[in-house]
Amino acid sequence: MQFTSESVEALVEQFAKLPTIGRKTARRLTAYILKMSREEVVGIAEALVAVKDNVTTCTVCYNVTDHVPCPICRAPRRDRSVLCVVEEPNDVLAIERTNEFDGLYHVLGGVISPLDGVGPEDLRVRELVQRVHDGHRDPLEEAEDAPAVAIREVILAMNPNVEGDTTSYYLGQLLEPFGVRVSRIARGLPIGGDLEFADEATLTRALEGRANL
Repeated sequence: MQFTSESVEALVEQFAKLPTIGRKTARRLTAYILKMSREEVVGIAEALVAVKDNVTTCTVCYNVTDHVPCPICRAPRRDRSVLCVVEEPNDVLAIERTNEFDGLYHVLGGVISPLDGVGPEDLRVRELVQRVHDGHRDPLEEAEDAPAVAIREVILAMNPNVEGDTTSYYLGQLLEPFGVRVSRIARGLPIGGDLEFADEATLTRALEGRANL
């Protein structure tokens, strides 16, 4: 097949490599790029390169960051006794948008999924256990004998699916000997939802997580 522009087709091929992007969407994105000014396109290109050159993993919570440790781990006003365990860095952003959580995070890097060949050893489970065991030390404190803040609660913020349930159960059993409170975020009906359209599993979770008025 002969293409009118090899450059256009090359960009379409690159866009099509992205998740959820088919060739039709890739062509639309390419057409939009062609209409943009050169300065705007250069800005996008520079941002893409900067992501690869500057973004790294926080050595404390394993979230993505430009500086180690990340701003959340360095923030002096965060509650260092509460740890929220999430699957991926995007989950940290979702929780931060609520402005309701002021503790620290631990990014597992996925969930336990035997069908996909992912076990506990493939996640940052050992690092989580170590943090709970040692407590949280100020990452900016250089002294090795600096006092650590004991972890009093671990919140499991896994997605509500089979893999998330499996991972939460495994972590709950693993952390039980440490005597810390292990909780999981509530699940149930969304705000604005109707009971008649909810499935049985969602209603069951809503009843189990009911709260006093």
